Amino acid sequence: MSDNNRSRFKNNTQAGQRRRLLQAGLGIAAVAALAPALSPLAAYAAQREFRIGYQKGLLSLLKKRGTLEQRLAPLGVTVKWIEFSAGPVQLEALNVGSIDFGDVGEAPPIFAQANGTPIAYVAATVPRPAVEAVLIPAASTIKTVADLKGKKIALNKGSNVHYFLVKLLQKNGLNYSDVNPVWLSPADARAAFEKGVVDAWVIWEPFLAAAEKTLSARILADASGVVKNRAYYFSSKEYSKKNDDILDIAIEELNQIDLWGQAHRSDLAAELSAVWGLPKPIVDVLVARSSFGTGPITKTILAEQQIIADTFFELKLIPKQIDVRDAAPAALG
Repeated sequence: MSDNNRSRFKNNTQAGQRRRLLQAGLGIAAVAALAPALSPLAAYAAQREFRIGYQKGLLSLLKKRGTLEQRLAPLGVTVKWIEFSAGPVQLEALNVGSIDFGDVGEAPPIFAQANGTPIAYVAATVPRPAVEAVLIPAASTIKTVADLKGKKIALNKGSNVHYFLVKLLQKNGLNYSDVNPVWLSPADARAAFEKGVVDAWVIWEPFLAAAEKTLSARILADASGVVKNRAYYFSSKEYSKKNDDILDIAIEELNQIDLWGQAHRSDLAAELSAVWGLPKPIVDVLVARSSFGTGPITKTILAEQQIIADTFFELKLIPKQIDVRDAAPAALG
């Protein structure tokens, strides 16, 4: 090869290298330019979290089975479970941003909304009036609800049984002021009831069946014909607006367990027995008187909640009057 040819070959080679470098540089630049547009979506998917506050019960079974995690994994959602002893405490956690979802009775959401908690109703169960009741000791001289006048009654303040007690007294010709509420958690209430410190105890399952079987406690009255006693699933307004897909899947999974339990009551009792650490015969009792089914919030259900809210306001149990529709799910309109 002549010197001239060598020179032209060298120049051509260098030019090709420069073109390839330039093209590579443009490719890197293009990817870099696209990255800001792509990364927020990827980051959102990676950072989505579903923090579930739960009491030992149906949500415990969902946690055990892991089906919720399986369905949410393709959406890039991680699930975190946090156990609580009662509904009001869960709603306190919601208010401070510690959880995104939970289960609760009919009264706690009223107190929470009145206190400014940004709650949003997500779903509700069918009515379950037989799973809450007023208990009295086996040897008690109390025979009727009217006999509760002037008596000390243990209950969890702001819980579903709080509203039940109010309506039960009204139905039987008593005022709320006619009794002496003693605010105690379920565990402390059981101890007070067993020692005779209180005359009656208003409580829900599984504490109800356990006290019947182990303390020979008697049911004075349950909620049948008094209140509906639905359970509610809730979220925050902010979370529900941005994560309705997550919430829909959670409710579908819960309803599947609900319907399975209705058809397999003995198996459900066995699973709940393990969750609660109670003998199966005790759990059989409460499962037998349970109702099953979970579905969306309706205007009729919100109207039920509004009656509770108005009742609590009239009794000065909440600081202000509220419109329950402010906590309605966005899909309801």
